[in-house]
Amino acid sequence: MLVDSKIWFANDEKGQPVYLLPQMANRHGLVAGATGTGKTVTLKVLAESFSEMGVPVFMADVKGDIASLACPGTDSEDMQKRIERFGLASRGFSYQGYPVQLWDLEGKMGIPLRTTVSEFGPVLMARVLDLNDLQTDILNILFRIADDQKLLLIDLKDLKAMLNYITDNAADFQADYGRISSASTGAIMRAVVALESEGGADFFGDPGLSITDWLTLGEGGRGMINILDSQSLINHPRLYSTFLLWMLSELFETLPEVGDMAKPKLIFFFDEAHLLFNDTPKALMEKIEQVVKLVRSKGVGVYFCTQNPSDIPDGVLAQLNNKIQHGLRAYTPKEQKAVRAAADSYRANPEFDTYQTLLSLGTGEAVVSLLDEKGIPSVAQHVSVLPPRSRFGTITDAERDQLIKGSLLYSKYAQAQDPDSAYEFLQRMNAANEQKKAEDAQKAAEEKAAAKEQAAQQKEAERQAKAKEREKEQAEKRQKNAYKSAARSVSSTVAGTVGRQLGRAAGSSFGSFGKQLGGNLGASLGRGIIGTLFKK
Repeated sequence: MLVDSKIWFANDEKGQPVYLLPQMANRHGLVAGATGTGKTVTLKVLAESFSEMGVPVFMADVKGDIASLACPGTDSEDMQKRIERFGLASRGFSYQGYPVQLWDLEGKMGIPLRTTVSEFGPVLMARVLDLNDLQTDILNILFRIADDQKLLLIDLKDLKAMLNYITDNAADFQADYGRISSASTGAIMRAVVALESEGGADFFGDPGLSITDWLTLGEGGRGMINILDSQSLINHPRLYSTFLLWMLSELFETLPEVGDMAKPKLIFFFDEAHLLFNDTPKALMEKIEQVVKLVRSKGVGVYFCTQNPSDIPDGVLAQLNNKIQHGLRAYTPKEQKAVRAAADSYRANPEFDTYQTLLSLGTGEAVVSLLDEKGIPSVAQHVSVLPPRSRFGTITDAERDQLIKGSLLYSKYAQAQDPDSAYEFLQRMNAANEQKKAEDAQKAAEEKAAAKEQAAQQKEAERQAKAKEREKEQAEKRQKNAYKSAARSVSSTVAGTVGRQLGRAAGSSFGSFGKQLGGNLGASLGRGIIGTLFKK
């Protein structure tokens, strides 16, 4: 509850109000305690008070009992006892609901909550995919290539398309980006497929969340309480914790510097915070510490909720100035040591033993240390937390559906979109390459056929030329033979005639017998002489 612009959330052992100062609320805080000690009630009381102050809130609903902040509480004998115990009636206590927006990565229990692969970035993506150092380097190269080639990474199919692209063209990228191992890209691909089966396909997409949509006010100027349904998401702790870290990083990168303010711009409750730090690489741990340290100047207060303070690394724990520690249980020497460390983190109060008190706290009780007006942590105080004004327990399906569809942001985020991005571009590029290959193959086939046809025509032309040449040679040969035959015939006739005449002349002196003999002999002798001349 708000009293004199201060958050009254508990009473000390003397019945005096204990306040969390709004101007110190962005100095971060811790809400810790064993199961069943009242952490959820404390979170609801704080969220209600921040909303009344006009400060938006983000919370994760792991057990399904946070969404009831939207519904007024109901009267009961137990509540009447609490109202009387804390003197709430005189302070104007009344049951009421608060402005609530429900979100869900799967879009079933709330407004669909998405972000793009590009906005998520390679560092957080590597953590979600549980990649080793080499695979993380390859993923960084993938994002770099996508940036250099102006390829948008919207959803996981874009990421898979890029993995196939850099694998198929690894030789082309090696000179500028280094060696890309197909074994590494194959391992990343398997991790992406596993993430899809865990609901990652619903989370990565468009339209992505605009973080400024959480900085809104509800009816009456009360801060909007944004609740992420995490009942199924918590079964995938790496995705859950990395997603919350992404949201915190988005706040840090998006919001302007504001310095110290009269009240925060947003309060961020990080439930099951120990999941954030399990198996966290050193580089990512440094990023977390940096974000937590610097986001305060953006007007954002971060409150880590976990079972034991030892779940939080020292570098982060040292920045949590407002501490609300519910009961701790210690049955082993290790657990007792952890409780001792938690007790030693408070300024000692001479009125009680902090260590023993932590071990004996009942449900709804806590040891707290809050910053005063000067930013100095108070001594440890043993307090009892006020009851919430909203309903205990869960909400009905009908109430949930009404909250989801009644939100002004439902129409903005309900329908997923699939814009033109890396997948579509690479599909077109592959199609163009395949078409070019087909065209080149067809052109090569046509050129081959044309060359074959040309060769055949040339061969036929050569055959015809040779045939004509042979025919010409044969004609010339026939002509030559005919000429020789004619020449022989003519020469024979002429030679015979000449020979006979010579023979007759020569044999006239031998009488009639001599004439006859001389003619025949002369003809034969003439043909022989002429034939020799025309032989060749």
